Amino acid sequence: MIPNEQTIAAIATAAGVGAIGVIRLSGPEAIAITDAIFKGKNLAAQPSHTIHFGKIVSPKDDSIIDEVVVSIFKGNRSYTGEETVEISGHGSPYVLQQILNACIESGARPAMAGEFTQRAFLNGKMDLSQAEAVADLIAADSKAAHELALNQMRGGFSSELSRLREDLITFAALIELELDFAEEDVEFADRTQFFNTLERLETVIQQLIDSFQYGNVIKEGVPVAIAGKPNAGKSSLLNALFNEEKAIVSEIAGTTRDSIEDVLFINGYKFRFIDTAGLRETTDTIEAIGVERAKAKVAQAKILLYLYDENDTTVEEVLKDLKSFYREELIIILIENKVDLHDYTKPRKNIQADDAIMPYLMGAMRMSTKDAEYINLLKMMLTAQVENLPHENQAIVNNTRHLASLKSTLKHIKEIQQGMAMNLSGDLLAQDIRLALYHLGSITGQVDVDRDILGTIFGKFCIGK
Repeated sequence: MIPNEQTIAAIATAAGVGAIGVIRLSGPEAIAITDAIFKGKNLAAQPSHTIHFGKIVSPKDDSIIDEVVVSIFKGNRSYTGEETVEISGHGSPYVLQQILNACIESGARPAMAGEFTQRAFLNGKMDLSQAEAVADLIAADSKAAHELALNQMRGGFSSELSRLREDLITFAALIELELDFAEEDVEFADRTQFFNTLERLETVIQQLIDSFQYGNVIKEGVPVAIAGKPNAGKSSLLNALFNEEKAIVSEIAGTTRDSIEDVLFINGYKFRFIDTAGLRETTDTIEAIGVERAKAKVAQAKILLYLYDENDTTVEEVLKDLKSFYREELIIILIENKVDLHDYTKPRKNIQADDAIMPYLMGAMRMSTKDAEYINLLKMMLTAQVENLPHENQAIVNNTRHLASLKSTLKHIKEIQQGMAMNLSGDLLAQDIRLALYHLGSITGQVDVDRDILGTIFGKFCIGK
């Protein structure tokens, strides 16, 4: 753990040239160090949460480095919970580095990655899950990711966990009390009431675990594989979705030999589209490798858009592919493409309505990639599939560390339930209760968290945050 007695400093704005850049200092000497290089008012004599214009000068020869505006935050009324100063200067990387050097020469030390937020956590300004949400908020690249990170940073997830932990602590205290009076053979904890509480905890924690599927696709993006026979129109669909030529389109079968990937934001959700090689038996070595890669991409996808042309595709061919790709968590949307080329004077096969295929589908549609209305309809279907993912709880889990801790908590809660059903003694129940409390508390940092874990969490932050 980094001692908070030292004052740290760092450039808090992104690298590169900008109109304004900010140097942030935090620690017991933040104002004194700034006063030493600031020509203007005496900052130590000014009230907290005030802004002052002046000049930053070199501590070596008093030469002017930049004209700046200085914001001061005294006591614990700051982001970090300790004395903080923010120096806003011109956004030249050279100028900002010179100001930072002046701060360091006057007694500050360079901050490490995430150290400002780590201090906010250590000073009780936020819990550990809220601190991690800060990093997610900085990295948010879609409306949904922004809203999720903001809700967690404001304590939406923490509040839910606190309520769960409080219920466990109440019963744990009564069990511990029973242990103190073991010789009198008395029970302070109502077993029936606690069993009901455990059932409720199990339900809520399972909902949080289930919400990870939704939270993770928001954070990382929804992987969408486009698959089908050669010349089904997969590359044309990719180009139509992005409204640009991402992939080569040709009447020659097998044009796409490798996967083509790109990110598209639809209604605030991030989708990662993957155009794959056409699925067919082939003696061409290169094309065969492309087909195997296509199957691997489908295996990693959350949504599969399976395209076919009714004019040259049978129900058996579609069914064979869907069976090979099917897994419980995969969302399959069947797309009959090239409807603009169909001869409607002839009877249609209507593969989408075939009873053998229906069990594999989450959606189906007919389309022409040349018609923008069809593309917009597909985008609406994709958005709806994401919104239908399990996330009944307002609190959404999108962090793998939190997921692992919740699963461990659930494991011990189930062991407590089994122990109660077997009428185990209070000391044996207490052990599992303590472990459940530990894993639940490790998410928010309400128990002592290993310094290596903290190092991993805050090491992912940018310097200056």
